[in-house]
Amino acid sequence: MSRQSGRADLPLHHGRVPPWLASRMARLGRAIVEVLVLEEGRDGVLRRLAHPGWFQCFGSVMGMDWHSSGITTSVLGALKRGLGPVARELGIHVCGGRGRHSRRTPDELRVVAERTGLDGEDLVRSSRLVAKVDSAAVQDGFQVYLHGFIVTDDGRWVVVQQGLNPASGMARRYHWLSEGLTAFDEAPHAAVTGPSDTQILNLVHRDAAPLRKAQLELVERPDTVMGELRRLRPRPSDSQVALTLPGHHAVHAEDVNMRRLWATLVAAGEAGPQDFPELLLQRGVGPRALQSLALVSEVLYGTPLRFADPGRFSYAHGGKDGHPFPVPLRSYDVLIRHLRKAVRRAKVGRREKLEAMRRLDGHARRVEHRHASRGEQPPSWESLVEREWARAPSLCGRTVADDAPRRARPPAAAQGQLGLFG
Repeated sequence: MSRQSGRADLPLHHGRVPPWLASRMARLGRAIVEVLVLEEGRDGVLRRLAHPGWFQCFGSVMGMDWHSSGITTSVLGALKRGLGPVARELGIHVCGGRGRHSRRTPDELRVVAERTGLDGEDLVRSSRLVAKVDSAAVQDGFQVYLHGFIVTDDGRWVVVQQGLNPASGMARRYHWLSEGLTAFDEAPHAAVTGPSDTQILNLVHRDAAPLRKAQLELVERPDTVMGELRRLRPRPSDSQVALTLPGHHAVHAEDVNMRRLWATLVAAGEAGPQDFPELLLQRGVGPRALQSLALVSEVLYGTPLRFADPGRFSYAHGGKDGHPFPVPLRSYDVLIRHLRKAVRRAKVGRREKLEAMRRLDGHARRVEHRHASRGEQPPSWESLVEREWARAPSLCGRTVADDAPRRARPPAAAQGQLGLFG
């Protein structure tokens, strides 16, 4: 997977990740990263995190809101919690986060450097330069509030930042990858996702080299600087749209590539009994768990071109707000157990479960081609969603609306009557 560039609409979405989902996201995120390390190495993990479409699908398959900016915060938080206990074993360290956590990034990087022998001050400098470029050199109306820095033991890193524009109700995500990065002041981004119709002053664009030079002469020649700025006003062709996400919260049929989704579900039904006999013998495992596994297999082995519709990956585990359906906790837990078992076996040379997942992803593509060549039409998205809602109770389907409300605090007068210890 090479360096990518692109933009996407990421609607701001307020809410919270409930503990029952946050803990599962951490475990699933860890399992997926462990498989990727085994299959592609640490560099492969970084390349995928630097791809905006893959990052959004990664969050979607975890049960987060498929289209919203909240995926950025929740995915980075899940990786930080999930990979923390195995950071030394994997050689992957997640630093930073949102708000106050982003301000702790330099200290966290220095701790990593002490453990690994890396140049801590060089990492801190890179972190600060990345933050400065996206907050000052790229003036696009978005205020950066999240900074995640993922670094490996050999010093390679990826940065995922996000800025918000309250006036437009949109967010923009910035992806950086150290691989292939030659300078911080000229075309350094691996990718930028955000609204495609925004006027941007990008001082680190490769065409802005004259403007950067002119800035150094600002005091002596301000008229020259203003002339360069007007000449370099961004044109529509300066950015390429790679991922466009709508503002509506529900997953609509037009948000999903139904031919690919149906091929994945058919492949799970056809390949399951052959490839997963041990999984099928485990208690509670059925077709639903295999469908989730098929979509996760695509996250693991799919090519970049297949990650343009995050809504499709929401079919793996639904969404915490019930879009497209409640999170099926039973099949979610079965999937985590299977991936963890596959990782344990692969570490001792038994890779049959990983190979089965790879075959499942390949089989889904063959089914997709077969359906297309025959002109077969997939079922409607609405019918698939209706089926999942119908079986949600049997799979322990859950949303944030099912959580018990917190007890209201007593009024101040009542608190005084209760005394210091109630």
